[in-house]
Amino acid sequence: MKKVVLVRHGESAWNKENRFTGWTDVDLTEHGVEEAVKAGRLLKSEGFRFEKAFTSYLKRANKTLNIILDQMDLDWIPVEKSWRLNEKHYGMLQGLNKAETAAQYGDEQVLIWRRSYDVPPAPIARDDVRSSLNDPRYAGVPKLYIPDTEALKDTVERALPYWLEVIYPSLVTHNEIIVAAHGNSLRGIVKYLKNISDEEIVGLNLPTAVPYVFEFDKDLNFVKDYFIGDPEEIKKLMEAVANQGKKQ
Repeated sequence: MKKVVLVRHGESAWNKENRFTGWTDVDLTEHGVEEAVKAGRLLKSEGFRFEKAFTSYLKRANKTLNIILDQMDLDWIPVEKSWRLNEKHYGMLQGLNKAETAAQYGDEQVLIWRRSYDVPPAPIARDDVRSSLNDPRYAGVPKLYIPDTEALKDTVERALPYWLEVIYPSLVTHNEIIVAAHGNSLRGIVKYLKNISDEEIVGLNLPTAVPYVFEFDKDLNFVKDYFIGDPEEIKKLMEAVANQGKKQ
């Protein structure tokens, strides 16, 4: 059986402050580090032995992956990074508090901005200091591909080719792979694998640093998926993610 483990990064500073993060490069909190340590120990105890890893260009995902691999004594395995695994770009919302934004615009509008499939927030100006256009990590990315804002549809359209052309084919030569990325880029992969509709994907809430396993048979056909951890705890974490965009 081939296995791919998807892991959303541990709690970031802006997760803790309930801010829209997107492509802003925010670090993990102490709790986020602890979450990653727990995930690594859990995966090791379950007998996982990853042979390759994938992550985004953002430090919260990078550090989560590094901590997990360190806990598993797998620091030496090859790691491939891609901007295509970055979080959804939240445009002008980046840095704003989700609850305060909901209080101003309403829970329904913020839910649309956060989770609707094809409605993006207002774009960030290309000369805004928050724009990623002049960030050196994207120097090799055509400027046309660097977003000013994204709907989930856009995030799926940039992440899915990377899954189909790079990650998934690597299962031919590797039995176990880990992908440490972000709520929305991972949501796009899950949407594809489980054939979730555009309408239903809004209800998928991925908790931070909880390993999500996808198993494939020898012919690389998807067989089943499951989270690793206490079901009740995972349920509470999912509910907390769902409530982030609601006014207090």
